[in-house]
Amino acid sequence: MTGTPPSHRSGHVPVLLNEVLEFLAPRDGALYVDGTFGAGGYSRAIVGAADCTVWAVDRDAAAVARAADLTAGHGERFNIIEGRFGDLENLLRGHGVSEVDGGLVFDLGMSSHHIDDPARGFSFREDGPLDMRMGRDGPTAADVVNQASESELADIIYRYGEERRARRVAAAIVAARAERPFTSTGQLASVVRAVVPRTGKGVDPATRSFQALRIHVNDELGELERVLVAAERLMLAGARLVVVSFHSLEDRIVKRFLGRRAKPAPRPSRHSPDLDTGPTPAPSFRLVQRRAVKPGEDEIARNPRARSARLRAAERTDAAPWREAA
Repeated sequence: MTGTPPSHRSGHVPVLLNEVLEFLAPRDGALYVDGTFGAGGYSRAIVGAADCTVWAVDRDAAAVARAADLTAGHGERFNIIEGRFGDLENLLRGHGVSEVDGGLVFDLGMSSHHIDDPARGFSFREDGPLDMRMGRDGPTAADVVNQASESELADIIYRYGEERRARRVAAAIVAARAERPFTSTGQLASVVRAVVPRTGKGVDPATRSFQALRIHVNDELGELERVLVAAERLMLAGARLVVVSFHSLEDRIVKRFLGRRAKPAPRPSRHSPDLDTGPTPAPSFRLVQRRAVKPGEDEIARNPRARSARLRAAERTDAAPWREAA
């Protein structure tokens, strides 16, 4: 499937849209799940590609409100639920959906609406309240930087931001909040920039620390691990799973999950029969594409935010879901 992705009323063009549609291959009568509705680009494309049904999920009430035109235009063929995608199975079952025969898609990146709205507190390019919550529940980023210990902050920034100077950043935050509590993105960005040198690559020194706080505040990696297991339980044989990620931590979780579940059970060794630990579950997925799909130069030129995107796709087999977690 080739061509330029269709325009959307939101002005947002979803990343790797053509590839997502190619791997999902929407068909008439099937049910699909867009687990991260955001600006609605994938949902619009899927419901427009076949006479199918789409269920969308988003934890952001503003995103759910933006789906009004889709709901009005497609009736029962499009439905949206407000909630965390890590709770996908319970959310769908609560609406009478217990099986997915078409496929599921997850776009793990932030919506452009989050990035471009200073009031949401995700971006350091414009000053705004230090929030970073994708929904409106739970502690804000300001709560974390003002209340977490120095060691906790260093661990968050290193683990989720892969920031080598995490200890230095944490120490600077603790020293600054002793003078004045953090309330804005600009305030935090200034403190980080003072201790993390700018590189020649043009990446803002605050990027990794902001990424780390966002992931922590929204429990993004935990949500991802939970939704992959939920997807496995919901999917019928032949259904497709497509995941678009934007940094190595997410992609590593998806790659590991699909790689393990698509790997054939090892043959027992006649040389070491005592090492047999029991039967390995049959593969519950078949990899549709063995390597991650990356955006082409044309797409990156149109949308620089697509540069770090990685897509992985797999098809559900008829094997039972694995009992182990992601």
